[in-house]
Amino acid sequence: MTSTTPSADSGTAPASRALLGLALGFVGVVIFGATLPATRIAVGYMDPWFVALGRAAAAGLIAVVVLAVLRRPLPPRRDLGRYAVVALCLIAGFPGFSSLAMVTVPASHGGVVIGILPLGTAIAAALVARERPSIGFWLTGLAGAALVLVFTFRQAGGFHVSPGDLFLVVAIAAAAIGYTVSGMLTRTRPGWEVVSWMLVLALPVTLPLAWWLAPAEPAAVPAAAWWSFAYVALFSQYLGFFFWNAGLAMGGIARVGQIQLLQPFVTLGIAATLNREPVGADTLLFAAAVAACVLAGSRMKAR
Repeated sequence: MTSTTPSADSGTAPASRALLGLALGFVGVVIFGATLPATRIAVGYMDPWFVALGRAAAAGLIAVVVLAVLRRPLPPRRDLGRYAVVALCLIAGFPGFSSLAMVTVPASHGGVVIGILPLGTAIAAALVARERPSIGFWLTGLAGAALVLVFTFRQAGGFHVSPGDLFLVVAIAAAAIGYTVSGMLTRTRPGWEVVSWMLVLALPVTLPLAWWLAPAEPAAVPAAAWWSFAYVALFSQYLGFFFWNAGLAMGGIARVGQIQLLQPFVTLGIAATLNREPVGADTLLFAAAVAACVLAGSRMKAR
């Protein structure tokens, strides 16, 4: 017989679940942090839209095998509209416009601008997913976003908006909506399954377009560019969402989304190594300040 008396750890279970959600979200952020540096290398030798759609097509073919082996059922018809929104935002929107941005701006610059994504995700979570973050949560989120913007303009030497920045803004809006809707879908099925079906359902579009946009002479493309493409296909477009979607579902879309305030600094560290882009001491100071905002925001209530 099931007891109706609350258990002694009933208050700690939600807390531990939220903590695990934050940890999974952080793993996703580290994986996503290498996306712009890898994309920057790939678009130097390939069409930006091939990088965006080709990575989705490659990940989709892998997802077909995974879903077939595990014999997962099709998503219910009522959810197909949400899958279409997620596919539009996370297959065409963010990858496409971030690839276009990487043609004209450094990966380190793009990584910092992407730092305002958590605020966009929190706004989308409030409007679409009906989450209700506290005033303190909004204040810490705004403080973190403000620090990222100050860092961006400091790096640029003033308020300068390039076409690459505009592409990044569109990419951020697409990602915020896509993360929110995919986070809603993970409330009823595992996050890895959500991203797998998103990619598979988009294959009739992504596969022929990727084939059409593919390099005319693949052998002429350097190995580094193909390895970078492989990373964004396997990790950025697929495996990273296993951790990220699970984190959003367990810890809350708005709260876990704040962890992405750390993504610019992950990107900067990888760009310094992979793309040979310099990272100064001021970057470390801003990273510490933003990390403090993330820590404070994770302790705020978000219903």
